[in-house]
Amino acid sequence: MTMRKTTMALAAALWMTTMVLGFADDPNVGSWKLNEAKSNVVAGMAKNTTVVYTAVGDSYKCVVDGVDETGKPSHNEWTGKFDGKDYPVKGDSSADTRSVKLVKAGHYVIVNKKDGKAVLDGTVDFSTDLKTRTLTTHRTDAAGKKLTATAVYERQ
Repeated sequence: MTMRKTTMALAAALWMTTMVLGFADDPNVGSWKLNEAKSNVVAGMAKNTTVVYTAVGDSYKCVVDGVDETGKPSHNEWTGKFDGKDYPVKGDSSADTRSVKLVKAGHYVIVNKKDGKAVLDGTVDFSTDLKTRTLTTHRTDAAGKKLTATAVYERQ
């Protein structure tokens, strides 16, 4: 192997190691389960019972399972960065894009949109020990009533 190829191979290996270690310390990556006793999910809002974040290159893949507003099983997936830009959501009838933005360490802002219009917004906050994450969401139902839910998730 030439010196240039060896250098490129080492650089690629170092970059991959840095990426893996960087996500390993990320509090988002992992499996999260809803603690219903600590949560306040109101009628008329979806309830996400499990959320799994994995690293995909320099992005995140988020897989969500739960029940929709009518109580039927739901499943959606989102892959994107925490840069505040809209990325497609697959499987969510109420939204076709989601954006997540890191505001400060342990605090994120999310926005779900349908046809370019915001239909849900919220925040994600991590506990200091990084074992729980609290998702607070706001939306307006079909009758114009504002709904707020707080979902507390525990790391699995």
